[in-house]
Amino acid sequence: MVIADLGCSTGPNTMLFMSNVINMIAHCCSKLDGHDHVELQFFLNDLPGNNFNQLFRSLENIKNSTTTGHKGGLPPSCYISGLPKSYYSRLFPRQSVHFFHSSYSLHWLSQVPEGLEASGKSLLNQDVYISSTTSPLVVKLFQEQFQKDFSLFLQLRHEELVNGGRMVLIFLGRKDEDVYKGDLNHMYGFVTKALESLVGKVIKRPGEQGKLESFNLPTYGPSVDEVKEIVTKSHMFDLDHIKLFEANWDPYDDSEGDVVLDGANSSLNISNLIRSVLESLIASHFGGNILDALFQEFRSLVAQHLKREKTKFALIVMSLKKIY
Repeated sequence: MVIADLGCSTGPNTMLFMSNVINMIAHCCSKLDGHDHVELQFFLNDLPGNNFNQLFRSLENIKNSTTTGHKGGLPPSCYISGLPKSYYSRLFPRQSVHFFHSSYSLHWLSQVPEGLEASGKSLLNQDVYISSTTSPLVVKLFQEQFQKDFSLFLQLRHEELVNGGRMVLIFLGRKDEDVYKGDLNHMYGFVTKALESLVGKVIKRPGEQGKLESFNLPTYGPSVDEVKEIVTKSHMFDLDHIKLFEANWDPYDDSEGDVVLDGANSSLNISNLIRSVLESLIASHFGGNILDALFQEFRSLVAQHLKREKTKFALIVMSLKKIY
């Protein structure tokens, strides 16, 4: 089997995914006589700037998290390679991949929406993402960019999958059809406020205000219906399963209640999470020297928010099968 994890990043999510696949294949093979020699080829894909060295160093953990003797058979042989390239381009020869997986990646667009800048300034003004004051025209630009990118992604993967090949995709979305009420709007609104505060209080150099007005995040959180429509129009995949889940902003809080038990600790966890996601984008635009002050301000804003309510991310999870 050839298996690809798209947008693998450098953290434990890829290790968990690979371990689960290896264990499931080993379990299946243990039930089938004559299937002891299955070999797995994993391709770990992300942008060229990803720290693949860190990722490869962590591969040793796979040995500790997979089955070493599964009722009559060893785990399948595994061969692991890195693939530094955008998944909005062709990655593999035609009909060569059996299974694609992508987690927390496809809400990232290939670029900031075309037409978002006019006369050198962003139509979002100082917002980094869609807010309550964003014009319907700008919202449409984000929607059209997502439609274009996701349609391209489906087309490319359809060409690369074997007949009957499958994909499991997990990415951030929104539970409300109203694009102004997405969870990403809320979270990135705090990033905007933190940047505005920093420009006003700390950054005094000429031109920094212009930098803020030109900083936009190439991301979009779609609704389930938006995603379904794109898949249906593609005529390339059967949508086996799609469901919306919710996850707490704090990645270490798996409680189901609506009360934040430790606001100080949760705000720190959330700040660290968003910093890990946005740090390189912000540093390349504003310079790395603002990061500590920025995320200290961001944490303060989030802590105040958590006193009022406990907010969750909306996650879209979907399984697709290639149509012949």
